[in-house]
Amino acid sequence: MTYAARARSLVGCRFRPQGRTPKYGLDCLGLAAIAYEIPGEQVPADYRLHGPNLPILLDGLKQYFRTVAASRATSGDLLLFDAGRNQVHLAVKTDVGFVHADTRLGVVETPGDSPWPILRTLRRRAR
Repeated sequence: MTYAARARSLVGCRFRPQGRTPKYGLDCLGLAAIAYEIPGEQVPADYRLHGPNLPILLDGLKQYFRTVAASRATSGDLLLFDAGRNQVHLAVKTDVGFVHADTRLGVVETPGDSPWPILRTLRRRAR
């Protein structure tokens, strides 16, 4: 299963802050961890995706991902957005848009381009 397909399989899960399991709900970091098969013990449950923590987040992601140019983004890449007010957000790029954890709607696939600026485009490293 591709990363995008794995993310799509989570569409419909409810949103839960710090959520790490589909049964109880996911936030954007939980969605990314499942989509990219990152072991749960590697994903902090108390993590806050705020700007001051961006270096910590990027440092944690670099063991699983490499940065690619936004112009080279393809389905299955992880997108890191500037969601405003010193807040970042993660999503999985698909062929029609991106899958992400929306606080009101749960895990959804949003068609088209993101309403948020892309800070980084990340591609899963070969295992």
